[in-house]
Amino acid sequence: MGNLLYLIAVILVIAWAIGFVGYNLGGLIHILLVIAIIAVLLRIIRGRRFS
Repeated sequence: MGNLLYLIAVILVIAWAIGFVGYNLGGLIHILLVIAIIAVLLRIIRGRRFS
């Protein structure tokens, strides 16, 4: 589950970067960035708790 969460976060960050540079999607791309950051934070918190 953790690896999948990390993969989704990476994909969302890449999608945000592409959207930020190449397209103008407004607030949608920033919502994707926020979701990616939350996913990474959850991964870090859960990783420290169970390690």
